[in-house]
Amino acid sequence: MNNAKGIIQDEVYFITTTVVNWIDIFTRPKYKHIVLESLDYCRQHKGLIIYAWVLMSNHLHAIVRSESDESVADIMRDFKKHTSKRIIAELQDDMQESRREWMLSQFGFAAANDTKTSKFRFWQDGYHPEQIATPYFFKQKLRYIHDNPVRQEYVSRPADYLYSSAIDYDGGTGLLSVEVLAV
Repeated sequence: MNNAKGIIQDEVYFITTTVVNWIDIFTRPKYKHIVLESLDYCRQHKGLIIYAWVLMSNHLHAIVRSESDESVADIMRDFKKHTSKRIIAELQDDMQESRREWMLSQFGFAAANDTKTSKFRFWQDGYHPEQIATPYFFKQKLRYIHDNPVRQEYVSRPADYLYSSAIDYDGGTGLLSVEVLAV
C-alpha cells in the first residue's frame, strides 16, 4: 500500500477480534500489554504491517497487511493462540483479580464444545477480515477505529486514548509502532 490517497496495491484488511462473550478483560493494563507485546512481535518478526489499531475493553480493531510469506490469517491465528495462552495463564495466577473465577468459568464454558480447545477459549472464532480496496474505505475504517473510544465515552478526543494509533495520526507517538498513511 503506497498511500491511502493513491491506489491500494497490497492486500490490506480491516480486522476485528473479540473476546468470547464480550468479556471486558482489557480493563486491566497487564492484559492490554500482553496484546500490545504480541502485536509488536508480529510486526517485528512475522511481517505484520499495522496501519491503525484500537484495543477496547473486549475487542481489537486494526488495519493491517502482511509483507511476509505468512498471510494475515496465519499471523492472526498465531497471535490469538499466543495471547490466549498468556492471558489465561496471567489470569490463573492473579489472585487479586476480582472477577478471576467468573472469567475463568466463562472461558472454560466457551471451550466445552470446542474440539480445538482443551480447557479455555479466550477469543471468538475468526478475525472478520474486510479487504480495503479504496482510499475511501481506508479512511472510513480509520475513522471508525479512532472514534471507537470517543463513542464509548472513554475520551473526548481520539488522540487522547492511550490504546490506539490515533495519537500517531495526530503527530505524536503511540504505544505501538504503526505505518501512518496520509489520508
